[in-house]
Amino acid sequence: MNELPIVQKTYDLIKWYVPILSRLPRSHKFTLGDRAIGNLYDILEGLILARYAREKLGKLEILNGKIDILRHQTRLLLEFNLISTDRYEYAAKLVNDIGSQLGGWIEQQKKRSSL
Repeated sequence: MNELPIVQKTYDLIKWYVPILSRLPRSHKFTLGDRAIGNLYDILEGLILARYAREKLGKLEILNGKIDILRHQTRLLLEFNLISTDRYEYAAKLVNDIGSQLGGWIEQQKKRSSL
C-alpha cells in the first residue's frame, strides 16, 4: 500500500527535525525539545491510525491542534535563539505544508459525513 503524502512529509520532517531538537542546550532539551519531539511522533502515529480508522474526522481535528502546537513550539525555538532563521523557515514551511494537507483531509471527511 502506498504511503499517504502527508504521512511521508511528516516522516521526512521527523528525520530532519529530531536531530536538531536533540542537540538543544540542556536548559531547553528536556522541556521544549522533548515536547516538540513527542508532538512530532504523536502526529505521525495519529496520521497513520487515522488512515485506518472508520471515523476519521475526530482524530484528524485533534491532530490539527497538535500541528498548531508544533508551530508555536517551533516559533519559540526561534525566539529563544535556539535555531537559525533558515532552519525556522524550513521547519515552518514543512509544518505548514502538513497542516494544509491535513486541512484538506479534514474538509474531505466533513463532506463525506454530510452526505
